[in-house]
Amino acid sequence: MPPSPRPVSRRRLLQASALALPGAWALAACAREQPLSGPTGAASSAAGSASGSAAPSPSGIPIASPQNPIKWPINPGNEPIASGLEPEANATLRIYNYPDYIDKGVLKGFEKEYADYNVSIELSTFNYYPEALTKIRSGSVPFDVTFLSYNFMGRLVYGDLIRPLNHDYIPNMAANIWEEFQNPFYDLEWQYTVPYTIYTTGIGWRSDLIPEDIGARPNPYDVFWDSKYAGEIAVLDDDREVIGMTILRDGGTDVNTADPAVLGAARDAMLEMLSLSQPRVTITGYTDIPEGVMSLSQAWSGDMLAAVNYLPQDVDVSTLRYWFPQDGLGLVNNDFMCVLKGGENPVLAHHFLNYMLTNEASLANLSWNGYQPPLKMLTPETMVADGYIPDNLKQAVVLPEWFVAGYPILELPPEVEAEYQAIWQQFKAGA
Repeated sequence: MPPSPRPVSRRRLLQASALALPGAWALAACAREQPLSGPTGAASSAAGSASGSAAPSPSGIPIASPQNPIKWPINPGNEPIASGLEPEANATLRIYNYPDYIDKGVLKGFEKEYADYNVSIELSTFNYYPEALTKIRSGSVPFDVTFLSYNFMGRLVYGDLIRPLNHDYIPNMAANIWEEFQNPFYDLEWQYTVPYTIYTTGIGWRSDLIPEDIGARPNPYDVFWDSKYAGEIAVLDDDREVIGMTILRDGGTDVNTADPAVLGAARDAMLEMLSLSQPRVTITGYTDIPEGVMSLSQAWSGDMLAAVNYLPQDVDVSTLRYWFPQDGLGLVNNDFMCVLKGGENPVLAHHFLNYMLTNEASLANLSWNGYQPPLKMLTPETMVADGYIPDNLKQAVVLPEWFVAGYPILELPPEVEAEYQAIWQQFKAGA
């Protein structure tokens, strides 16, 4: 049986604009000499060599996508650590993560497992990407391990901030992780990262407050434009998620588009949504839906699994619902773990990554934060049978094939990111 669930809160992931990054992030070696173009915002010259290797181009830092998978370069002086080294003894392993995104009990378990080396873990947190990247780059704290998404892979690699991995220390990668995740588009051959969690973006609600089966609609996303639910619903406080959902609702599939016509139509549709349903803009659906503060919200799958812990005692767990397209053709994303170059304990950091990929640690963490690791052993049926989730939330379980079929939110060129932010600010001003 899984460990007893503990109350959690969603990581405070605020998708800040790339424009918020300090000027120092405009790396000289990768300075843009011409605008990027194309349906995903990635120029064809950033595609790399035939082997999939990436290199700086006139278009700037390459942008990884399923159509442009990238094997990142290994910079001189930043080669993988040697095999066969002992973990650093009497060490403090410094972890840098979102708030409430990792079970401190799991961290204690690592300390116990490596008690012979007398190691301890120091956990520090950040609220959004630019904050994390600025602090990592400053070197003010020698963090060993951090948890991020692939939106900034190029900056991490070309900024010489993360270490390439020696897989001899991480055997659980091949043993326990989905086959579909063995060679991800954003880091071919897992040169720099290992997976942490994977999640979808769909719709969550309480069926006692909204008895309609939202998933049975011809287009479930239309619920956000339904005036009969005005004042009862919310969208995520995340520009990419809301714009992406609007593009999908209108029949598009490129959630990273740079097409001005598509973005203009999305803006107009979002402003229409404001006039019809007056949605709240929030990332607290994991508490607001179970507590009845609102009835329905755009939601991350992990938040709806965590919502079970916030239900009032007089509300049955069977009232929680989550919808995501069962063909996987929706927003599907993941976070990863990586070893930072500025850390003082690279061997111990590799051991920590391998520990986090054990079934035991991953399942304990899932029970605590609701976010699913891409483990081979997890299926909707086993997660229900083993008591991790109720049967009515099976649609919140991410299937391996969705990582291939779904639509990831990718990094954007700065000029395209500015367009997204302009749309978002106009939308939020009216919310």
